[in-house]
Amino acid sequence: MIGTVQPKVVVLGGGIAGMSAAHELMERGFQVSVYEWRQIPGGKARSMPVPNSGENGRHDLPGEHGFRFFPKFYKHITDTMKRIPYKSNRHSVYHNLIEGTNLGLAFFDRPMQPFLTEFPQSISGWRTLLKSLFDNNLELSEQDIEHYVSCLWQVLTSCDERRLLDYQRIAWWDFLQAEKQSAQFRKIFTGLTRILVAARAQEANVCTVGTVGATIMLDMVLPGGSADRLLNGPTNDVWLNPWLDHLRAGGVDYHLGAKVEYIHCRQGRIQGVTITENGRTEMVTGDYYIAALPVEVMAGLLNEDLIEADPLLGGLTELAENVEWMNGVQFYLKEDVPIIHGHVIYMDSPWALTSVSQAQFWPNFDLSKYGNGEVKGIISIDVSDWRTPGILYGKPAMECSREEIRAEVWEQLKRSLNQGKTVLSDHMVVTWYLDEDIQFPNPHEAINMEPLLVNHVNTWNLRPNAYTAIPNLFLASDYVRTNTDLATMEGANEAARRAVNCIIQLSDMDVPPCKVWDMYDYPLLSAWRSNDRSRFQKGLPWNGKIIG
Repeated sequence: MIGTVQPKVVVLGGGIAGMSAAHELMERGFQVSVYEWRQIPGGKARSMPVPNSGENGRHDLPGEHGFRFFPKFYKHITDTMKRIPYKSNRHSVYHNLIEGTNLGLAFFDRPMQPFLTEFPQSISGWRTLLKSLFDNNLELSEQDIEHYVSCLWQVLTSCDERRLLDYQRIAWWDFLQAEKQSAQFRKIFTGLTRILVAARAQEANVCTVGTVGATIMLDMVLPGGSADRLLNGPTNDVWLNPWLDHLRAGGVDYHLGAKVEYIHCRQGRIQGVTITENGRTEMVTGDYYIAALPVEVMAGLLNEDLIEADPLLGGLTELAENVEWMNGVQFYLKEDVPIIHGHVIYMDSPWALTSVSQAQFWPNFDLSKYGNGEVKGIISIDVSDWRTPGILYGKPAMECSREEIRAEVWEQLKRSLNQGKTVLSDHMVVTWYLDEDIQFPNPHEAINMEPLLVNHVNTWNLRPNAYTAIPNLFLASDYVRTNTDLATMEGANEAARRAVNCIIQLSDMDVPPCKVWDMYDYPLLSAWRSNDRSRFQKGLPWNGKIIG
């Protein structure tokens, strides 16, 4: 054991990864200090009050960096949520998850197409079941559907080794042979990539995008609850603030408004970290350090001493270039427009919009107590493509002014939703909010303070493990190599568990390790995957069979 009876761990960053690491360490008796540069916990998962929107004693309206989505395959973050008490321990924040029962695909030229995201009973024949998802008015041919499902099936039944070593090097576009498919195939099946993970099919790798996409589709048709879960209130109200309270009650020294300035490394070890908090700069020290910072922030903190101690850290500079923008916009309406009981994907939107109508999922939040009292509904939107020209001004979002972004997003919503029963009109809008991470150094140039890592082709080799060659420095962020293999709060939580497990082993603390799950694991597929593993080891290609 190093230093003290209870080793001290300094956690840099108070987003999902930092809070997850602090939680696991706290439960195992470590001293923990967390340093988060924002005044609100949670990082990219946070919600925030819309500044100065509350009137006559009402609360400020709730804004979101982006809406929260908890797929069925999440295991790590939901396990942590079950250990966060909510409202005097009556239940945990996990019970604040509500299942969405539908997914809507919206178009400019026809009514929205709904999909069930939960099936009431088990149905045999998985490939047939997957095909049934697309038996809808999407103008797809039987050949389109068969080809797409065959590609999903190949990913699902390939062994982990093939997915990691082969599919990391192939773009999803090439794997689908998209150039040879119909225009509608390309629109539906490659467009989903851009919208769901802010990645272009031509750039994102098959291992990540194919596996996650196939898993979500499979979760939609298998029993066991909905593939789409949402929170029953603003994120910080029903999850992150109770989490912070729980951490502090357990002894975690959690600092808000504390910016990491410099990581001091000497003789191959971290000696301390310079932090600026409330205008005062000081050196903080501990026995171990966990960097739970976004990749672009960590890359900016690299120095010669760190890279000399661990040359692999130098790859973070290149990895930090593999980011895209995925940020939220909220429209606050005079009347509630539920749209659909779940998320909507806007297939014709050049800005790759997705949305959820929040009020139907927030039964215990009286919106009349927020803003000016007139708000009855909230449409929360994610903008996932900031590079493609829009339909009003012919400019990409990152070249638009704040007001042009508002008008463009609203117009894309109206053109998509007003084809059916939902009707949006300008008079409905009380006010709107753009994620505070979108900043404007000049009126027609946007910058993003928190971009999102995208798993492009051949980026796995740039991604580090949770441990480093520096014996007291560990990494916990969504860019770390994990089973989740996706820049999400699930991946961040898993990375934190891995970092904590490394510290447990080094500290000689007699405490159990954090549980780390295998992901995308379906026992019914084990025979196919076992056969493919045997073939892969013999240098043979995938054949989709159980034997031979």
